[in-house]
Amino acid sequence: MASAAFTNPSSLSLSILNQNRCFQSSPSHLHHLRISASPAFTSLTAGIKANGMFLTRRHDRCDLSDRRRMFLVSSSGGGGSDGGNFSSRGGGGGGGDDHGNEGGSGNAGDKNKAEALLVLAEAGRSLECLPKDLVAAIEAGRIPGSVITKFFELEKSAIMRWLMQFGGFKERLLADDLFLAKVGMECGVGVFTKTAAEYERRREKFFDELEIVFADVVMAVIADFMLVYLPAPTVSLRPPLSVSAGAIAKFFHGCPDNAFQVALSGTSYSLLQRFGAIARNGAKLFAVGTTSSLVGTAVTNTVINARKAIDKNAAAEVENVPILSTSVGYGVYMAVSSNLRYQVLAGVIEQRILEPLLHKHKLMLSALCFAVRTGNTFLGSLLWVDYARFIGIQK
Repeated sequence: MASAAFTNPSSLSLSILNQNRCFQSSPSHLHHLRISASPAFTSLTAGIKANGMFLTRRHDRCDLSDRRRMFLVSSSGGGGSDGGNFSSRGGGGGGGDDHGNEGGSGNAGDKNKAEALLVLAEAGRSLECLPKDLVAAIEAGRIPGSVITKFFELEKSAIMRWLMQFGGFKERLLADDLFLAKVGMECGVGVFTKTAAEYERRREKFFDELEIVFADVVMAVIADFMLVYLPAPTVSLRPPLSVSAGAIAKFFHGCPDNAFQVALSGTSYSLLQRFGAIARNGAKLFAVGTTSSLVGTAVTNTVINARKAIDKNAAAEVENVPILSTSVGYGVYMAVSSNLRYQVLAGVIEQRILEPLLHKHKLMLSALCFAVRTGNTFLGSLLWVDYARFIGIQK
C-alpha cells in the first residue's frame, strides 16, 4: 500500500509534484512512499521501502534545475526510518544465475529494484507502462534506476521508440545511446576505407584485379553491420532459459555480449564467461563472414563470366574466384581478427576510456568514435588482403 505525507504543503510547488501525471497504485512490494518539504523549501525527499531496504532520494533547492540526485540507501528492519546506519551495498557477486552472477547476496538486487521503482514514481509511471522484458528485469533486481531513466530519454525519439520494439536493439541502445550512430559510422565509411585499403595494397594492379576488389567490398558491406551489432555492450533483458536447457546453453546464455563490457550494479561476470563471449561471438561472426563471402564471390563470378562473354580476350586473363575456400577463409578471419578488434574497440576503447572521459561532450565523443572506427576499418582491410594472400586464396 502506498501512502504520502506532506509537511507544509503550501510551500510545495504543484509543478514539482507532477500531480497531473497518473501514478497508479504500486504493487505489493512497494510499501511506503513519503515526500516531504521543509517550510523554507530547501529540500525534497522521497523514499521507497522494498524488501527490507529503504531508499531515499533528496533534491536540494540548488539541484532541482539540473535534476542532480543523491541516493542514500540504508537498511531498515521494519520501521522505514530515514536516518541511521547508512551503508553502501555493492553489486555483484555470487551465484549461478543465467544472466551472469547477479546479485549474489540479494542486497544489490534489492537496491536496484527500489531505485528503479523510485524512478518510476518520480516519472509518474507504473510497471504496466513498460515493456514486459523491462518489467521482468526490474522485478528480478537486474537493472538499476539509471537504465529506466535512459529508457524514458530514448522513448522521446520516434526512431528510438520504434527500434526499441526489437529486443536486440533495445539492449544495445540502453547500454550505449550512440549505438545507432556507430552503426551509421561503420557502414558509411566501410565502402570508402576498404576500397582505399585495397588500392593501397594493389596499387598498379588495382584495376586489373577489380573483380576481386569488388568481392572484398561487397563482403565488407554485408558484414559491417554485424561487426558493430554483435560485439556491442548490452543491458541484458533476456529471459532465463528453461530448466531443461543444457549446461552449455546455460553457460553461453549467461555470458556478456562484449567480453570487456562494464557490468551493471548487481551483476558480475567471471573470467570464463568473458572468454565465452569471445567464443560465442566468434562462432556467429564465422557464420556471418562465410555467408557474406558466398554472396560476394557469387556476385563477382557472375560479373567475371559476363565480362568473358563480352570480351573474348579477357577469358584467359581473368579467373573465377574460388567460392568455398574464399568463404571459409573470410569466416575464419572475421571470427578471429575482426572479433577481437571489435571486442576491444567497443568494450575497452569506447566504453571504458572514451565514454567516462567525454560523457558530457557527446559531439566530441562521436567524433573520436568516428576516428577510431575509421582507423580500425582501414586496418582490418589491410589485414584481410595480407591474410588472403598468405593462405593462397588471392594473389
